[in-house]
Amino acid sequence: MTSMQAAFWVIAMLVAMALLFDFMNGFHDAANSIATVVSTGVLKPTQAVVFAAFFNFVAIFIFHLSVAATVGKGIAQPGVVDTHVVFGALAGAITWNVITWYYGIPSSSSHALIGGIVGAVIAKAGAGALVSSGLIRTVVFIFVSPLLGFLFGSLMMVLVAWVFRRTTPSKVDRWFRRLQLVSAGAYSLGHGGNDAQKTIGIIWMLLIATGYAAADDKAPASWVIVCCYAAIGAGTMFGGWRIVKTMGQKITKLKPVGGFCAETGGAITLFLATALGVPVSTTHTITGAIVGVGSVQRLSAVRWGVAGNIVWAWVLTIPASAFVAAVAYWISLQLFA
Repeated sequence: MTSMQAAFWVIAMLVAMALLFDFMNGFHDAANSIATVVSTGVLKPTQAVVFAAFFNFVAIFIFHLSVAATVGKGIAQPGVVDTHVVFGALAGAITWNVITWYYGIPSSSSHALIGGIVGAVIAKAGAGALVSSGLIRTVVFIFVSPLLGFLFGSLMMVLVAWVFRRTTPSKVDRWFRRLQLVSAGAYSLGHGGNDAQKTIGIIWMLLIATGYAAADDKAPASWVIVCCYAAIGAGTMFGGWRIVKTMGQKITKLKPVGGFCAETGGAITLFLATALGVPVSTTHTITGAIVGVGSVQRLSAVRWGVAGNIVWAWVLTIPASAFVAAVAYWISLQLFA
């Protein structure tokens, strides 16, 4: 096998590894799209995952690739990235996803990937090789996205309570069982639009680093885009039932009206972040929205201990995945240098 052929197969393996991460992202984050609609009984779990996967893929026709550009070009200096860095980044993100999925912790696949890129790049060239503007914006939204989810979710709950204040509870429940299909579809669109683009971004980064794409290209090849949206949709189809239970039942008890408000608040946040090109956590966003809805009803409706444990997972995600990525980068360098 020639060196050129060997390089091609290394790139092919890394693309497959990125699509595996994308699949796991959908698998891991399926709860974000369907936890509320399942916990309120509007859809059965199998119906919900098919529903969510469909809208994950349809997002390909809705959103521009601004998030992909941020991940592909806005986190690390292009000249620093090589196959070892990409391997380290993906290994860190996948490892953290597996750990948090196993323990049922709704952490962020998005920030695990960002942490992986950061750890591998620092291991190779130090912190100076990071693009501070893109990284700072991403870190800021770790805190902003759940706050926006909380704000929009609680405002939706207040608005709905005022509009339907003279309507009987049974009629409200009947209406919002239908309306929750709209809000769940919108949230799944936002989930697919923001999360699939992160994998598009890292494959784009790989192709630029290896000369298969130009740094000034406005978008990666169509096959990259289609494969990434298909992979996240397939992952959602398989679902992550451990995390569904945490998101849909353990934080607060939701009725269809609460599920509608949480999903709508989360969807607004995701649409806004994607338009701005910010890779946010869908997990953070929907958790903030669920907490916002629960706190409007009464503060005691929220299980703050569970929410606190989730926040600790958020705080640890980037440094933990960065550490694993740095180790994986070093191992890759020793084995394949």
